[in-house]
Amino acid sequence: MFTEIEAKQFAADWVESWNLHDLGRVLNHYTDDFQFTSILISSIAGDPSGTLKGKDKIADYWQKALIKYPQLHFKLLYTLVGVDSITLVYTSVNDRIASESDTKITISKTLSYMGYYNQFDIGDE
Repeated sequence: MFTEIEAKQFAADWVESWNLHDLGRVLNHYTDDFQFTSILISSIAGDPSGTLKGKDKIADYWQKALIKYPQLHFKLLYTLVGVDSITLVYTSVNDRIASESDTKITISKTLSYMGYYNQFDIGDE
């Protein structure tokens, strides 16, 4: 389980890694066999399942995403910690609200299942 300090440090480093577009540093937050699910996978990676597994496949997808969104910048809104779980809520592409969750955190505090990239519209549109 993350302590409050560990969770805040982890979240800050994860966001900073993305904002630097440092894919190697981003990937250091994950286990080699982690799984990632996103509504964007089908359009960017061409996989209709919306789910990728393993650092190599996900790194390829994220590299394409960074090229497609060169101004990508995340702003952390909330860090939610549960028993062996963490959820990061942040602004993402086009200032949309997104969240990432992992419910299988390893002892080394790397993520094994960070995924379920979700986007939410808030308010009236």
